[in-house]
Amino acid sequence: MVVTLRNDMPETRQHYNITLGVLTLAATAYALQQTMVVPALPELQRELGASTAWVTWVMTGFLLAAAVLTPILGKLGDRFGKERLLVVALGLFLLGCIGCAAAPDIWTLIAFRMVSGAAGAVFPLSFGIIRDEFPPEKVKVGMGLLSAVFGVGGGLGLVLSGLIVDHLSWRWIFVVGAIGVAVALLLVRRFVPESPVRSTSRIDVPGAVLLSVVLVSFLLALSEGGSWGWSSPAVLGLFALSVVSLVGWIALELHVDEPLVDIRVLAERPVLLTNATALISGFAMFGAYVLVPRFAEAPAGLPPDVAAQVDYGFGATATMTGMYLLPGSLLMLVAGPFAGLLGRRVGSKWPLAIGMALIAASATMLATLHDAPWQIVVSMAGLSVGVGFAFAAMPALISEAVAPTETGIATGLNTVMRTVGAVIGAQVGAAILTAETLDGTNVPAESAYVSAFVLSAIAAAVAAVIAVFVTPARRRRRASLAMETG
Repeated sequence: MVVTLRNDMPETRQHYNITLGVLTLAATAYALQQTMVVPALPELQRELGASTAWVTWVMTGFLLAAAVLTPILGKLGDRFGKERLLVVALGLFLLGCIGCAAAPDIWTLIAFRMVSGAAGAVFPLSFGIIRDEFPPEKVKVGMGLLSAVFGVGGGLGLVLSGLIVDHLSWRWIFVVGAIGVAVALLLVRRFVPESPVRSTSRIDVPGAVLLSVVLVSFLLALSEGGSWGWSSPAVLGLFALSVVSLVGWIALELHVDEPLVDIRVLAERPVLLTNATALISGFAMFGAYVLVPRFAEAPAGLPPDVAAQVDYGFGATATMTGMYLLPGSLLMLVAGPFAGLLGRRVGSKWPLAIGMALIAASATMLATLHDAPWQIVVSMAGLSVGVGFAFAAMPALISEAVAPTETGIATGLNTVMRTVGAVIGAQVGAAILTAETLDGTNVPAESAYVSAFVLSAIAAAVAAVIAVFVTPARRRRRASLAMETG
């Protein structure tokens, strides 16, 4: 049975603004490392003598580990303490960054990137701490700011990485990351209070193992489908293993006394539709963030005869490409908290719907207007605001629909859905760019980018419609608020 416990806590608690500041720093450290490696992949490939397939695992391995470890660490946080598990996640993150900085070969680099993936739990654990520690009227604003950091850090990561790649060694990407993580780790240990809300349920080890098999097999098949062949026995076998494991996991969770995840809660409309929207938002956002830099940097680095055929792009450096994304990233700092305030007044489903509609409109603009740098800047600014709105609304909707003792695992699964969507978006985008190329080359045609942006726009528009039908679980929400204020 799961119950809510309140430990004996000191009368004076850390002021929530200080807690929010420290959690924001920890989240920024994670968001930076998620995208900083992207501009450095060509340099990593050259220096470490890696193939294109293996160098992409520097990114894929990180996302895969994050997808597997995020819900498990979130559940452990519900059981043993969210601050304690946040320190563990950041400690693993720091170890991963140090190992990456010193990696002598591609295999070591991939291994330590997978260790760093444990930091994916920073967001669900932080959301749980905000729900447990903040006054009820400040919860949505706090979640909004923290959610905005995911996008802000991602955009700033591309800018900072561009500067490092253009002027220093790629190893400095991980040195800078290690410094930020170390500072965040010390501040969390010193200033973030341990949550008084705990679950007494035992850890469902078989459920955790089966969920890991589901995610690993599915994401591995998605990541390698392009190189192994989508109809190859290996890829089809992985997809089949994922489906069978998913069926087995659901059956187990429905019948075990203390499940890792309450399937019945996941099936409730607010949670189900919010997770569906998270999947689509990850698809739309990641596709844009990966494709836009590649578009802006074309035709730089191509042989002169091939570059002469390319009628798009600005030949931008990695640094300049990051500057195109910077205004949108900064706008997220405003968009996230504003979405939280709006959610308090009209309900969080409306910021989610507005955010997805903005993403759809911005992706449409990218598809139709991309002849000048200012058009990219405006489009990405609109897309970033949309992401800020959507990412701020999702944890609020999830936390309203579940009990306080389930916040870590529920928001962790929501984060996983975003990650899965991001991997799907990256693979679909890569497939489109490979399918539509200039005659006699493997260079993507302009129409390939247009197709990818249109697909992102359609997906986001569908998500906006889905968001309108997200209905908060009022009864559970009232009970949760009564518990927080009681």
